Amino acid sequence: MIQRKVGSSIKSNTSCLSSLLVFRRNSHSRIRGYESNGQVVEKKKQHDGLFLQKSKGQHLLTNTRILDAIVRSSDVRPTDTVLEIGPGTGNLTMKLLEAAQHVIAVELDKRMVEILRARVSDHALQHKLTIIQKDVLKTDFPEFDLVVANIPYNISSPLVAKLVYGSNTFRTATLLLQKEFSRRLLANPGDSDFNRLAVNVKLLADVKFVMDVSKREFVPPPKVDSSVVMITPKEVKPDVDVREWLAFTRTCFGKKNKTLGSMFRQKKKVMELLSLSEAGIATNASDVVEEQGDNRLLCLDTDASVFKERVIGILKSNGFEDKRPSKLSHGQLLRLLSLFNQAAIFFHSLPMDLHDY
Repeated sequence: MIQRKVGSSIKSNTSCLSSLLVFRRNSHSRIRGYESNGQVVEKKKQHDGLFLQKSKGQHLLTNTRILDAIVRSSDVRPTDTVLEIGPGTGNLTMKLLEAAQHVIAVELDKRMVEILRARVSDHALQHKLTIIQKDVLKTDFPEFDLVVANIPYNISSPLVAKLVYGSNTFRTATLLLQKEFSRRLLANPGDSDFNRLAVNVKLLADVKFVMDVSKREFVPPPKVDSSVVMITPKEVKPDVDVREWLAFTRTCFGKKNKTLGSMFRQKKKVMELLSLSEAGIATNASDVVEEQGDNRLLCLDTDASVFKERVIGILKSNGFEDKRPSKLSHGQLLRLLSLFNQAAIFFHSLPMDLHDY
């Protein structure tokens, strides 16, 4: 019997992802910019001569109580090195420096870096801080124990993927995210919000809700509220080929509320899987083995109708035909993927990147 060995070590060939965590109390922000008729238009907010751009996620958290709560919930220890993504002007950084042994701050905006350096120097804490002035999409993370970050909404998914599927080991990641995104991340099988993001993240980590944060706490205020969640990597990770898993969940959760039988009967999907499985056998010959005891050899069917029968046969014989992906547990999904791979049905052909998570 020809089958593919499922169970590769989890690797990451991805780069870090950019995020701006900008904290500064601001009671004097005002709108700048005028049209020809003299009316004020909202283009940028300015604070102490520093323009803040919503498009870059530059929202200042102004509530000290919330900053303290974030540090407390992160459970920072005196021996910890904390990775702070997007420290901005340093409100949270200063609190982390008091609690941790060292802080590694990744910040792209040169203006923010200059303010942060001066502020830390004024408190004689520069020996406890390392600043990396780079786009986190293009730089590797150093070693760290914890993550604390306020994530720009447009890179939330790839950054979470980088942390969970990356090569760095860490105890927890406490993240301030868009509220809707957080709810999707927290969803479980059967929940209306359960989605591919949640199933991929929760394969390798547990996610816990910490608290909600109103948009009114930021300057300039974003359009939506935020939430703080804590991500804790699992000590024991499933033995699965990550590339296959990610491609498999992309297929299943493209239309998560359709039954698997209906999904895999579609001609387009059958042809796609046929092509991928041909590539899988052709390019991974070393992963294909023959089961001597079975006295049969499963070869890839070049005829699409025969291939389709094999796919549907797996679903029927194992009780998956009428199941919906949005209601399946990780154990059920892992079992189904293993059954497909054992039958020489594969789901990936090209390397994955962060946006495929």
